[in-house]
Amino acid sequence: MQVIINGKLEELQDGTTVALLLEGKGLTPARVAVEINEDLVLRKTFSDTAVSDGDRIEIVTLVGGG
Repeated sequence: MQVIINGKLEELQDGTTVALLLEGKGLTPARVAVEINEDLVLRKTFSDTAVSDGDRIEIVTLVGGG
């Protein structure tokens, strides 16, 4: 399936969840915020939230600092 992640067209396997997507990108779930089609995905639902063909996904990495 094709999705847009942070503005780039990407190909994912059917059945991909947010958790699998993050794992594939080497991202730590506790350090990111994810939106699908402008809806925030709750961290506790990452492994239950399926990605669908045509979804627009935004992944924002949280950075600490001062």
